[in-house]
Amino acid sequence: MLLPPLVQVRQLGRIEYRTAFTTMQAFTDARDAATLDELWLLEHPPVFTLGLNGRPEHLLAPGDIPVIRVDRGGQVTYHGPGQLVVYVLLDLRRAQLGIRQLVTLLEQSVIELLAQYGVAAHARPEAPGVYVGQAKIASLGLRVRRGCSYHGLSLNRAMDLEPFSRINPCGYPGLRVTQLRELGISAESQEVQESLLPILSRRLGYATLRTATTLPPLPSLEAGHA
Repeated sequence: MLLPPLVQVRQLGRIEYRTAFTTMQAFTDARDAATLDELWLLEHPPVFTLGLNGRPEHLLAPGDIPVIRVDRGGQVTYHGPGQLVVYVLLDLRRAQLGIRQLVTLLEQSVIELLAQYGVAAHARPEAPGVYVGQAKIASLGLRVRRGCSYHGLSLNRAMDLEPFSRINPCGYPGLRVTQLRELGISAESQEVQESLLPILSRRLGYATLRTATTLPPLPSLEAGHA
């Protein structure tokens, strides 16, 4: 009997957005059929990111927070301390997953996590992400290149939400944003990660998690190794 595949999990702490972004691209370009899929869990210093089709008019008043145009889908979003970011670097062809299936799996993973905390959440087919009532608590944005995904999801845990008022979040004027802390959930980042990882791995079909605390080294990526 074939065992479900192994996934490399990287719990990275806080790293600069550009560092994660360029490493995701390099990893995806260098990977081959034998490369393990990876899940990166981290947070970023304050940054706005604008997707491939992002319209600058959705940046209302970014002020001193940097704006980075990136190659994921979607419009503009904010990342900052207190937000859990999960990047999903998966070989979709090997996993026999379509992009819409992956979006649904990620949304349902967050919904299941919130249910464990007693919070009822839902997805919206016309606007990817996870919502509690009318407020968005998790955003999704993905890129597929060479049949492999990168970027992923962000879950608001305990952060300063003010920067969201400087944009139209995900391109929706007036969209309310919420977070775990506002819902009475005081869980630390490590607790949320430890609760979310088993849900993600099960829904994505992984049985075993292998962990690391550093990004994959670029020199070995350039040599064609993950």
